[in-house]
Amino acid sequence: MLSAVRPALPLALAVASCHAPPPPPTRAPVLTPAVLARHPHDPRAFTQGLEFSRGRLVEGTGGHGHSSLRTVVPETGEVLSRVDHPREVYGEGVTVFAGRIYQLTYRAGRCLVFDAETLAPQGDRRYPGEGWGLTHDDRSLILSDGTSALRFIDPETFAERGRLEVTDGGQPVARLNELERVGDEVYANVWRSNRVARIGLRDGRVRAWLDLSALAREVRPSHAEAVLNGVALHPETGDLWVTGKLWPTVFVIRRGP
Repeated sequence: MLSAVRPALPLALAVASCHAPPPPPTRAPVLTPAVLARHPHDPRAFTQGLEFSRGRLVEGTGGHGHSSLRTVVPETGEVLSRVDHPREVYGEGVTVFAGRIYQLTYRAGRCLVFDAETLAPQGDRRYPGEGWGLTHDDRSLILSDGTSALRFIDPETFAERGRLEVTDGGQPVARLNELERVGDEVYANVWRSNRVARIGLRDGRVRAWLDLSALAREVRPSHAEAVLNGVALHPETGDLWVTGKLWPTVFVIRRGP
């Protein structure tokens, strides 16, 4: 399977082109969601995972010496609580399941576990390969590793229960990154693109694409790694909250049909 190499932080910052490569041809419909609201986001946060829990946003950030786990006031961006990780930890996707926050690491093969209320550490779990994005269904954690596969993981033992190959028009969709489960679908940001795939959990087929190019143009990121990354379902309204690495804005968008 493919393994993409991402540059490490810190982000010092020679200005670089941040235009995503043109998206591949697709067979699933491409939708352009309406923007419902905009809220502040920490422009220093290299966002790797985003999820609502108990009225807060749980956010994981990445980069050597920059990685953290934090809880955030959704409407203001105020950081309520925060755990800063050692320099050797490169934080990745997060999810909240059964009273715990799980946060992946990029290449260390460790998933860090925290109490969902206090952020007190509760050890870690080991897994093979890379960790990119994380969400869950009613039984398993769902992990992306930069390939076209979603891996279903036992939350206690971290044994792999199964895999789902993601395709569009019969072709694999690689670079799956940040994940959010919405009913019988997983929404997956595709790294270095401005699109989010809506993936059917039964067959792995992309049912639709959300084109968020207008959001990336609006924030005008000045660094090549400041790309779309961060998808969270609001549990009450059903809208999506989306942002990117080093973006100053969280956008509230309508999911559509």
